[in-house]
Amino acid sequence: MITHRVAVIDRDLCKPKKCSLECIAYCPLNKSGAKCITLNNDTKSIAVIDENICNGCGICVKKCPYKAITIVNLAQEWSERKIHQYGPNSFRLYNLPIPKEKTIIGLLGRNGMGKSTLLNILAGNIKPNFGNYNRDITFSEIIERLQSDAKSYFEKLANGNIKISIKPQMVNLIPKVFKGSAKELLSKYDERGISNMLVKRLDLINSLDKRLDELSGGELQRLAVTVSVSKDADFYFFDEPSSYNDVYQRLEVARVIHELSKEKSVMVIEHDIALLDYLSDYVYILYGEPGVYGIVSDLLSTKVGINSFLEGYLSGINIRFRDRPFRFESMNREELIKDVSIVEYNQLVKEYPSFKVKIDKGKLREGEIVGVVGANALGKTTFMKMIAGLIKPDQGSIELKAKISYKPQYLTQEYDSDVRSLLTFAYGKPIEMTNVEEQIIMPMHVDRLYDKYVNSLSGGELQKVAIVTCLLRDADIYAFDEPSAFLDIEDRISLAKFIHRFVRAQGKSAIVIDHDLQLIDLIADTIIVFHGITGKEGYASETLKKQDAMNLFLKDLSITFRRDPASNRPRVNKLDSRLDREQKMSGNYYLIK
Repeated sequence: MITHRVAVIDRDLCKPKKCSLECIAYCPLNKSGAKCITLNNDTKSIAVIDENICNGCGICVKKCPYKAITIVNLAQEWSERKIHQYGPNSFRLYNLPIPKEKTIIGLLGRNGMGKSTLLNILAGNIKPNFGNYNRDITFSEIIERLQSDAKSYFEKLANGNIKISIKPQMVNLIPKVFKGSAKELLSKYDERGISNMLVKRLDLINSLDKRLDELSGGELQRLAVTVSVSKDADFYFFDEPSSYNDVYQRLEVARVIHELSKEKSVMVIEHDIALLDYLSDYVYILYGEPGVYGIVSDLLSTKVGINSFLEGYLSGINIRFRDRPFRFESMNREELIKDVSIVEYNQLVKEYPSFKVKIDKGKLREGEIVGVVGANALGKTTFMKMIAGLIKPDQGSIELKAKISYKPQYLTQEYDSDVRSLLTFAYGKPIEMTNVEEQIIMPMHVDRLYDKYVNSLSGGELQKVAIVTCLLRDADIYAFDEPSAFLDIEDRISLAKFIHRFVRAQGKSAIVIDHDLQLIDLIADTIIVFHGITGKEGYASETLKKQDAMNLFLKDLSITFRRDPASNRPRVNKLDSRLDREQKMSGNYYLIK
């Protein structure tokens, strides 16, 4: 079979001034006198691979000390479907998703597959160059290369007949662009006259008079959704609208977007599978190699698309893009949990000037993973900090019979060194060529980040490093506050399964706070449920059996979960659907089979 070569060099990892140029020295083609790998003499001075003569032997990939090179062979047919490439030896994208009228289309795939690039192409912020990155391309050339629906879409885009509203991924950057208050931002973009209604629905009334740089991540996210929906547009794009929000807020955002789709065309990027399932009418799967190339599948129904993604196999075109499927086995680990308490606490109370949290008595057993669920600002993090000994309760006491390692909710990038140094410091000795590298670091794919500086990591990379740092510390209990934040779907599932294996193999225990209900469903043996009045008073239940806790929590959310027969994953029933009504009538909000 004729192949299409993809050679990508990570500019952050390629360090010719620090290595012995092994890629150049060991390349067989270079040895024969050809110039397959050379140095680019620009200011960055990185290696360049000539993909036209590269034979794909992979020697340079193995010899590179910084793991900066990736070489992949694709079927030649993909070269004709290339939509965009940023430059030589850089990421490239194949195929395009196209919006549909009065429909929500989800984009499902790993980080680094080009989802945000796709949104920018469809929004007209990036012109697809079809691999011709050395010159500007005209809209007439773009339209000539495309077919059917894509051609029609770009004709309208070129003629200015499509108005587009896009909710960006990095909402934390909004205060750097707009310096006023939330109210001023809304008044500037409220073209549909609905911002007042959305402000009430998305709990932004108390945020209106704040400057944008004073808002929390969740407030900024909901404000960005409000601004996007308030614009009068034809197509609406939402890039990760659930980030920073709790489950209640995610559901309300989902309902707002769903109502919008009755009149408009909507496309959504989302890593919370339950939310994506609840929202989408159809999905496109993006697969490939993160940071190297991304391929957009054909349009699939939501159920088929999500199950195909979890299976790692597209049956329609007979392509397997992952070597193993993800399964959502119902794990009964009760027999692996020893009836030995390593943390016990009676009723705890912590008071602040404007907030109070009360926690029912409970315990954590050896080998147990306790999930913690509830809305934001109810005291979940306060509870975890009390267990970790970082703050003391005003009433009640905690008997801690074990060492605890804590990963905080908010991560810092102030560590001015590379990842290798940070992990070595956490472990207490060099981590390379040790058991922990194989047991903890490599399963989380953090070994590829050794030579990156902490302050240059993306949100997902920083989250992985923080989780690994927590696990490297010698402890009996590992406490994770929102470990799924910034992680993609595959990483969330892998994280849940990895923590399960780690706890089982090492005889440890864990506490996990998270808003991704599928992660909690996968990871938790028992659950603590928080409820109350956000920002004023919170109450925590005792440690409950998973089914009892999920029933209690889902009833409060007014949603029901059923099990997908193919993947066994929990699926959110559409509101007021037959299954939704039947489960609510029976009181069984959480089906385990």
